[in-house]
Amino acid sequence: METITLRRLQPSEWAAEAQLIALSTNAWYQASGKPAIFTGNLQDCEVFCQVYEGLDPGCCIVMEEIPTGKLVGSCFYHPRPTHISVGIVNTHPDYFGHGIARRMLDEVIGIAESEKKPLRLVSSAMNLDSYSLYTRAGFVPRMLFQDMLLADTSRLPAPDPRIRPVTAADIPTLVALEKTKSGIDREHDYAYFCKNALGIWSGSVWQESGVIGGFLFAVAYPASNLLGPGFAKTEEIAAALLAAERRKHPANPVFLVPAHCEKLIQTVYRWGARNCELHVAQIRGAWQEPEGVVFPTFLPE
Repeated sequence: METITLRRLQPSEWAAEAQLIALSTNAWYQASGKPAIFTGNLQDCEVFCQVYEGLDPGCCIVMEEIPTGKLVGSCFYHPRPTHISVGIVNTHPDYFGHGIARRMLDEVIGIAESEKKPLRLVSSAMNLDSYSLYTRAGFVPRMLFQDMLLADTSRLPAPDPRIRPVTAADIPTLVALEKTKSGIDREHDYAYFCKNALGIWSGSVWQESGVIGGFLFAVAYPASNLLGPGFAKTEEIAAALLAAERRKHPANPVFLVPAHCEKLIQTVYRWGARNCELHVAQIRGAWQEPEGVVFPTFLPE
């Protein structure tokens, strides 16, 4: 480990970082008997650098092997007014079990503690190594999510007339809704989605009598097809938003549904959705129980 140094990712290293993300993610899934996640052009994973660095420049910790200069670990993080989120964390397969992820996580923990903010993340419940990493570091599992896919949209309900596209003018209302009901502020993220400089984001809001009851964003890109993030006051509103975004999504996106939302889970089952994985929301520090339906995502977390 004396040949490994910790520093920040440089813009000239985005291609190498994309390769690390694809290699480490695929290696874990394949070692677990599952198909690789990234099967197309591995450089498509550079979108993580584009989005994360576009949102929070300089907020990616990397571990470099000396003297080769090879990146053997990376960890993105996202400072927000109410918290810090831990983004995608990767370790080169040659360094699995060498404490790379813990060194990077400790760096982010130090940043959060210095700013007196809680740390938040969403991790795979099927990867016990990462689950143990986070719980050993003081994270507490708070919510379980079912990762779901809906390949056939023929059973989706008719479009809800209360659903419309999100606009930049909606951002203050979305932020206030989420902060009141979940205790977090992600205005920076929502402004970024609405600006949509990369042309890969969409979003919907549910509105009745001038009152917004929920919203859902989505990303469509070869390396990341996801519905989320979003929030809804009720499971009925959540279902309407899911149907709206799934209907206009060009691929077969993954979406995460809180496992305790029984009516919503049964609704998407009736549509033909199936489970593909489980994820856990983990918090290190203060936590507010959400009053409604939370849709997490992985880009950004």
